[in-house]
Amino acid sequence: MCRNIKTLFNFDPPATDEEIRAASIQFVRKLSGFTKPSQANVAAFDRAVDDVAQVARALIDSLVTAAPGRDREIEATKARTRSAQRFG
Repeated sequence: MCRNIKTLFNFDPPATDEEIRAASIQFVRKLSGFTKPSQANVAAFDRAVDDVAQVARALIDSLVTAAPGRDREIEATKARTRSAQRFG
């Protein structure tokens, strides 16, 4: 899976449409192998991003948990710490 796709479920505040779209773009890029599709493939690429974003939003909205929402800043700090340990 693409390392740039972040977990979006169970955050407070909830994931925005922009975050879901960004993750969808990364997913479609990974599947297609295109960073920027050719003119011939732009429509298919954009349609795939829209479809993935719609399904991702439906998934996130339908998931349930008893766990408290995670704080974005705390999770970002943890990720930076892991990265520093891994890459120095």
